[in-house]
Amino acid sequence: MAVAAAALPVLVLTTFVVDRVAARSAESRIAEAFQDGMDTTTKPSVHIRGFPVLTQLTEGTLRHVDLTGHDIPARGSTRPLPVTKLSVGLADLKTAGDAEEARARAVDATAFLSYEDLSNALGLEVSQGAGPGRVEAALAVPLAGEVTVSTAVSAASGNRVAFTDLRVAQGEPPAPARAALERIFADPIPLRNIPEGLHLRSVTPTASGLDAHFTGRTVTFRPDSPSA
Repeated sequence: MAVAAAALPVLVLTTFVVDRVAARSAESRIAEAFQDGMDTTTKPSVHIRGFPVLTQLTEGTLRHVDLTGHDIPARGSTRPLPVTKLSVGLADLKTAGDAEEARARAVDATAFLSYEDLSNALGLEVSQGAGPGRVEAALAVPLAGEVTVSTAVSAASGNRVAFTDLRVAQGEPPAPARAALERIFADPIPLRNIPEGLHLRSVTPTASGLDAHFTGRTVTFRPDSPSA
């Protein structure tokens, strides 16, 4: 009895270590699939929740997986808008099948888009607007001085960020400048660097950038078509 009691902590520790090794291996495979598929310079952080993970792997379903990737490029787009940070939560993730494809009962994700990158994409200096759901853009107009405009930001079909309700917040832009601004904001910017299967639901301006919220079910770690 004493021998059995002494062996129990060793058995528990061994089981824990084996489970952690299995978890780290599964997390590494998911991270590699994301990095290869999305062409990022670094692997994302991946965390499988719950214990034991070995049981989840045996059953073929991971109850919840958190993935956080950084600096996802947007190559091949006429107005590239990289993703500074992408946080993905996958519920009931199936472990069988293609390693590049994440089949989950539900997927919830948030992409952070910095104002610096948004400014580069639009060719204007963009910042958070004074009203809710709005951003501001400033530019210098010959003979008119500095002009600041405000526009509402929203989610559009096809995982696009749309700009509507353009207003002049400061200055008096001449007609040609006003027309140029309207052309800049007329077309939504497609997000071509989001894992396939995620669908944009909302876009919220914050002090440092845009928070884009996505949901989905089957997510594929492959770059989207660079056709925009």
